[in-house]
Amino acid sequence: TRGLFGGGYSPGLFQIVSSINVDTTGIFASFGNLAAGSRGVTAMGSRTRAVFTGGYEPGFSNRIQFNDFAREDTSGFNGTTDFGDLSTGAFNPASMSNSTRGIITSMEASGSPIAQLNNLIDFITIASTGNAVDFGDQVTPSRHSAPMTSQTRGVYFGGVGPSPGTTNVIQYVTISTQGDSKDFGDCISSRNTGPSGGSNATRGLLVHGYDGNPGVTTGVSTIQLSTLGDSVDFGDLTVARYNSASMASRTRLVVGGGQTPTLKNEIDYKQFASTGNFSDFGNLETALSQLAGCSNGHGGLG
Repeated sequence: TRGLFGGGYSPGLFQIVSSINVDTTGIFASFGNLAAGSRGVTAMGSRTRAVFTGGYEPGFSNRIQFNDFAREDTSGFNGTTDFGDLSTGAFNPASMSNSTRGIITSMEASGSPIAQLNNLIDFITIASTGNAVDFGDQVTPSRHSAPMTSQTRGVYFGGVGPSPGTTNVIQYVTISTQGDSKDFGDCISSRNTGPSGGSNATRGLLVHGYDGNPGVTTGVSTIQLSTLGDSVDFGDLTVARYNSASMASRTRLVVGGGQTPTLKNEIDYKQFASTGNFSDFGNLETALSQLAGCSNGHGGLG
């Protein structure tokens, strides 16, 4: 399984994309660059294609860009390829996919005021190119949520919702059919700022981020994607952080970067099959926050 980390804040806007083998530890390879330096950019993957969405470049971007996971020689590679546009400029959206369709939602949209909460859900067909199309509406408007997927269901949690702010709500959509999101359950953490998450085909892991009490946390909880319900405790990261990026294979979740607010370069991993604490994977080449992560082996691909 190939995983990609891209963009972020270093400080300053980060443009580089790096590749790892999710099923090993500690080995990085250059993969090229995003079209522009960007933080709050997010990513999703099919078996063949990585798609990056939104971000702050500066200004909230509606850019969708892509590249092929199979690329081995990145010499002379000068950026990802243009895919199309989101329905709005979007900072730190939740991007999730199965093998054919990508869902983008929980966007912090540009407008007045600068940070807008909205209920938008967009979708794309990953194998083609073109602008995102309306999928439906969020049942609970949110921004900065963290996504995970099975082959049939996209699930996202946390972030910032309606007053009083950060939320423990978990929502889901059925990827193959357009429509509004539905309530899945609640996260055990009442506040989830800058969360991340990922899944294999059955189990989702929710990395809480900043939960308000005690603050920046190592906490991780879990859900079964096929059944509705609240998350339950899974274990802890090696280092507390929020605004990290996650990616998954069929067997493990990898979590990299983030902040406390000090920028972090640590990467952790954990097998989906058993509860317990995460282990050290290695380090990012640069300490980063608000970066993107995706893979060609996550739960939405079976």
